Amino acid sequence: MTRIPSKAEILDWIAENPTQTAKRDIARAFGIKGAQRIDLKRLLKELEDEGRLTKRKSSYRDPDKLPPVSVLEVTGPDADGDLFARPLEWAGSGPAPRILVNPRASDPALGAGDRILGRLTEVHEEDHAYTARLIRRIGTNPLRILGVFRAGSEGGRILPVDKGSNKEWTVAAGATGGAKDGELVEAEQAGPKGRMGLPKARIITRLGDPTEPRAVSLIAIHQHGIPDHFPDEVIAEADRAKPAGLKGREDLRHLPLVTIDPWDARDHDDACCAIPNDDGGFALWVAIADVAHYVTPGSALDREARKRGNSTYFPDRVVPMLPDRLSGDLCSLHEGVPRACIAVEMQVDGAGNMTSHRFVRGLMTSPASLNYEEVQAAMDGDVNEKVAPLLDDVIRPLYDCYAALKKARAVRQPLELDLPERQIVLNDDGQVTDVAFKERLDAHRLIEEFMVLANVAAAETLIAKRTPLLFRVHEEPSQEKLEALRETAAASGLQLAKGQVLKTAHLNRLLAQAEGTENAELINISTLRSMTQAYYGPDNFGHFGLALKAYAHFTSPIRRYADLIVHRALIKAHGWGKDGLTPEDEAMLADTAQAISDTERRSMMAERDTTDRYLAAYLNDRMGAVMTGRISGIAKFGVFVKLDETGADGLIPMRNLGAEYFHYDADSQTLMGSDTGTVIGLGQRATVKLTEAVPVTGGLVVELVDLDGKALPKGPARGRGKPPKRKMSKGKKKAAKTARKVKRTRR
Repeated sequence: MTRIPSKAEILDWIAENPTQTAKRDIARAFGIKGAQRIDLKRLLKELEDEGRLTKRKSSYRDPDKLPPVSVLEVTGPDADGDLFARPLEWAGSGPAPRILVNPRASDPALGAGDRILGRLTEVHEEDHAYTARLIRRIGTNPLRILGVFRAGSEGGRILPVDKGSNKEWTVAAGATGGAKDGELVEAEQAGPKGRMGLPKARIITRLGDPTEPRAVSLIAIHQHGIPDHFPDEVIAEADRAKPAGLKGREDLRHLPLVTIDPWDARDHDDACCAIPNDDGGFALWVAIADVAHYVTPGSALDREARKRGNSTYFPDRVVPMLPDRLSGDLCSLHEGVPRACIAVEMQVDGAGNMTSHRFVRGLMTSPASLNYEEVQAAMDGDVNEKVAPLLDDVIRPLYDCYAALKKARAVRQPLELDLPERQIVLNDDGQVTDVAFKERLDAHRLIEEFMVLANVAAAETLIAKRTPLLFRVHEEPSQEKLEALRETAAASGLQLAKGQVLKTAHLNRLLAQAEGTENAELINISTLRSMTQAYYGPDNFGHFGLALKAYAHFTSPIRRYADLIVHRALIKAHGWGKDGLTPEDEAMLADTAQAISDTERRSMMAERDTTDRYLAAYLNDRMGAVMTGRISGIAKFGVFVKLDETGADGLIPMRNLGAEYFHYDADSQTLMGSDTGTVIGLGQRATVKLTEAVPVTGGLVVELVDLDGKALPKGPARGRGKPPKRKMSKGKKKAAKTARKVKRTRR
């Protein structure tokens, strides 16, 4: 009878044969047959109970997981031609998992020994644990080009869409990727200049009609000059980065620091947990990815991050501030893998007041990456398998801590605007299938409140330690804008306090008066428009909107350079290492603040333009449709109507308002008919008909059907858009007659 192997022998076999881990493979290896399989099954079950193996279907693997983005080494194709790879960085106690690489038609050929950055998906197959999609090959970083393909007799050319570039690219006959004349394409540099003196390119993606939705965000990226290609030295520097260890850090791996993000988030830069205290308060922990460990002052990564200022988000893509190797891998707090962080422990009392805080540089391991919807569903009674083990000990304390913080928030009274956020929903082909308004859950508010508190703690700590930093500044509204808001409120039968120092509490009272009335949206929009734009600066002028004396951005260093500066300031203030704020950083703080405030505005404009274009594309096939909305803007050239269904702004040109002339009053933001006295003002309900939708520009033109349920009265036909002729006095008539005679005489 064959001897039953020991547990150690089984583990050694699995370590040496990571692709043969099914029970039948193990039985065959040790010659176990018949009734002895029962003993083998018992040993495997014991190893599973001890946590030394985990069972996936009929195979056994180490329980450690790989992050969603990993550096891999291609091991070569198997006998069936399938391409496999292994992770280069594996800290698990068992064998490294086998990974199946799924190449796309546009991917370059890969062979044994190639190192790649791949996006992983965990699967449950006997011969591999993950599948991988190529992000890029390590050591290669070809220049990407976006342009319109013009076919020729031997291939063709690419005309870039970037307004700042007049350089064309030549495409060989075998590198067109099947692109047709006039199509928008994405290509990469394919070699040195061709015989015509033009650089060569190879088309990798056909995007179709340049006016189609799929092209919208790419065009916006180029029009606004947002850098979307990392220089070679930046990529090389990111590729050389290694995971941080425990040395010089506090071990936080025992804390249940969960991440809660949108369901489609690719990076996770913040995690949190709340531990109840005996006095009814909480020890609230917020841990943030330690980007400063990888992006050091003066490095190529640092220069590129400062240049970009922030990540830019579109419905179909993200232009990141940092390369994928960092943003999606080493700096992302993925579940089950050790990650470097800078964390703050905040003591919160039962009334929601932060009584103390301390920062540490640590190493954490998140037990779970959760999304807002599943966390909220669990609290509402619909618990899935992932949240269930965490519900009582992790999730409920977070909500209890948030309940306490809401008490302090009610006393502080930050500005409480109610403006739903639009969400463009796309299908796999980039077509807009729906325009929805994002639901605001307590799970969203909870994370926001925790992040605000952590940002306050960062500002207070650095002020106390007299360390320079970048503040997030939001100044009070100007008197002119406040007066305009008061007039809008008065026209709606509401009142905004006057003759006293303005506080957010006064604005909240106005918003509360409007809540539930037909003017609620108007008052919210008008209040938002009265605000100054927030910016970054080295001087502390407080944050009016949040009703805070000092505020800094600390919680998103993967996507905002300002947060990276605050991290470096904390490192310097605590003496944690040589990667803190340098004298050069300090000398440039004012310039850096201006630069990243500008890049933030650039991203906002690109994101807004993209949304407008997507909405125009979505409505393009609904020409003639009648829609309802509300007057949202008045200008000399026409009236803007915010449509109820999509939130898009349609323009009624002045020439389409009727036969009479309308006088524009900038102070009251109204138009008044010269003959009928009809007044058109902000907030009025309007029914309109869609007459024009231009996806290329994002423009929507509508025609007024009725205003507040009534058609506009028709004035005398004097010619659309022309002011009424004024009667001349006898003296003026005589002077004009004399002038005409003089003119004829001079001829």
